[in-house]
Amino acid sequence: MRWTWLYQLGSPTWFYQKTSTWLPYMYFVSLVLLLIGTVWGLGFAPVDSKQGNSYRILFIHAPVAHIAEVAYVAMAIMGAAGLIWKTKLSFMAMKVSAPLGAVFTFIALVTGSIWGKPTWGAWWVWDARITSMLILFFLFLGVYALQEAYQNKDAGNKAAAVLSLVGVVNIIIIKKSVEWWNTLHQPASITKGAIDISMLVPLLINILGMYILYLALLTAWTRLEILRQERKKQWVNELFSASGQR
Repeated sequence: MRWTWLYQLGSPTWFYQKTSTWLPYMYFVSLVLLLIGTVWGLGFAPVDSKQGNSYRILFIHAPVAHIAEVAYVAMAIMGAAGLIWKTKLSFMAMKVSAPLGAVFTFIALVTGSIWGKPTWGAWWVWDARITSMLILFFLFLGVYALQEAYQNKDAGNKAAAVLSLVGVVNIIIIKKSVEWWNTLHQPASITKGAIDISMLVPLLINILGMYILYLALLTAWTRLEILRQERKKQWVNELFSASGQR
């Protein structure tokens, strides 16, 4: 069995060339989905019987928080791939995943605070899930800082990959915190069928849109990192030479 396709996926040159036409479509689809889901959720979904209109922030908060967790798991998988197969592209993607995931986590914390004020009467409480999300934010920053801290790039990549793998434990804590501890945060609603279809549909649309937006941003930032790290390579010089001649 040939594994040529696997090594192609790990090639910065191949990735840069193949993804050049993807981004416009990914951005367009994600923005259309997010526009539909957000307008539907904020403007047309029914008022919640318990939380009133304050629950509407969840149409933004829940997708962003979900993607923050997905981004960390993806970063850990990239780190593991880099450690196992020693692919340069994996470490590049891991590096850009850290600040990208931190942005999603920060937005999740802010929107969660906006929801928490009318719901709990406070902008912030040291709830198990909220605290573990804050730890997630610092883990993203830690992975990025660790990767940049070493003069030896390989050593930095390996250290950051190990930290990302260890931090996966925190993802499990985030998911299980509402079950393990007496927490203010509401339990999962989608998987337990506890949300009405009129609210579920726009929420799922926003989650799908957020997935595609995350993949688009990850692809775009990885492409920039490839150019930064490969700027002295011949193929990059040829790329810019060809662009300058057009």
